Amino acid sequence: MHAFIHLKREREREREMEKKQVEKRGGGKEKEKEKSYKQWKSLVPVIYDWLTHHSLLWPSLSCRWGPQFKKGSFMNSQRLYISEQTDGSVPNTLVVANCDIIKHRVAPAEHIALFNEKSNSPFVKIFKTIIHPGEVNRIRELPQNGNIVATHTDSPYVLIWNVLSQPNRQAVYGAHKSHPDLALIGHKENAEFALAMGQTEPFVLSGGKDKLVVLWNIQDHISTLALETPSTGGRTVKNFTTLNPRDTYLGHQDTVEDVQFCPSSVQEFCSVGDDSCLIFWDVRTCSNPTIKVDKAHDGDIHCVDWNSHDLNLILTGSADNTVMIYDRRKLTYGLPVHVFEGHNADVLCVQWSPDKASVFGSSSEDGTLNLWDYEKMGGMQELGGSSDSSPGLLFNHCGHRGKVVDFHWSSFDPWTIVSVSDDGDSIGGGGTLQIWRIIDMIYRPREEVLAELENYKSDIINSN
Repeated sequence: MHAFIHLKREREREREMEKKQVEKRGGGKEKEKEKSYKQWKSLVPVIYDWLTHHSLLWPSLSCRWGPQFKKGSFMNSQRLYISEQTDGSVPNTLVVANCDIIKHRVAPAEHIALFNEKSNSPFVKIFKTIIHPGEVNRIRELPQNGNIVATHTDSPYVLIWNVLSQPNRQAVYGAHKSHPDLALIGHKENAEFALAMGQTEPFVLSGGKDKLVVLWNIQDHISTLALETPSTGGRTVKNFTTLNPRDTYLGHQDTVEDVQFCPSSVQEFCSVGDDSCLIFWDVRTCSNPTIKVDKAHDGDIHCVDWNSHDLNLILTGSADNTVMIYDRRKLTYGLPVHVFEGHNADVLCVQWSPDKASVFGSSSEDGTLNLWDYEKMGGMQELGGSSDSSPGLLFNHCGHRGKVVDFHWSSFDPWTIVSVSDDGDSIGGGGTLQIWRIIDMIYRPREEVLAELENYKSDIINSN
């Protein structure tokens, strides 16, 4: 009996020592992250043309630019949509903000350096708050009307909102939820993340846990397809005007994580999922997958985007920490044309630049947002090549304290990016929203930059 008690105490001491070692290692990582963050912050005036930091009380899972509504001499104003993921003490919200964006080469370096990571930005002003029925997992704006947005939550349906006609609500405990203008039904299980809007027509595309890809046309809500309070897989959408889908598509063997329309046609789209598959669909031919890449990544595929400048290029990001470019003309071979290895954790979001065909961004759970240019890779990267050099890496944004869950390039100011992070595991918690633009000397042609620096050579020498 005494031997048993002694052994038990020894095991308890071993567990306590292991716990302390883990805490010590974790503390070391936090110190290293803090050191890296301070190094990044010291470089902000040098590597950014403009940056503003906005501290969020709650983590945000999604952010999207809306329409530009004002132009000025030194700044423009643009609408911004962000989500707030609360702990339940207050409702989850869809926040509509007005953002003042400083124009290119206007902000002085001293101004860029002066930001407090614990305070709100004077350039971000809340315009309206919508009480959302559940967490806002994904936001997508309608290209034909930026005041119309779709949202995904933990449910089988997609919610459509006209942000201008929605009343402004106060996010307090017990507040009545806002009513969406339209609820799109068709999923049999929760559809939480995969969501896209058509560039050419008001079509909506969604994917969910039911392994389905579902397609709607918002304009159909004025037809006989619009019904009142139907059943959706055993659940009833009360008091919502609802819309049935145009069609559903089954090709995945696991949850569909992301979907994207071809920029030139709503008849073509692609989808990715937890089955590691990339599927290309052309609904003009049939409702089955047109081309299916069975092992597009070595892990779950979280995100996909389609190049609007070169319609042959499709971008994917995965839990295997890589970003890949696929050529739809070569999908039958099942191999990417480029592989990008620069993240240390799951890639959560990828998006092509609206300005240049070869440039794109990727954000990750490692807390970074990378900008890439595949034209700077020096040719095609060999599969299995070294990941230390990160060929094609143009810029590494390190301003967030937690995983960068979403970002969006501005189409009105192409090198301006908004990004949001979930900082729940970091000091202070909550979330962070940043709006930033790198200096143009990073992406402009080298010869052009050297010629400009030569003109200021005497000023630079005299300043030292």
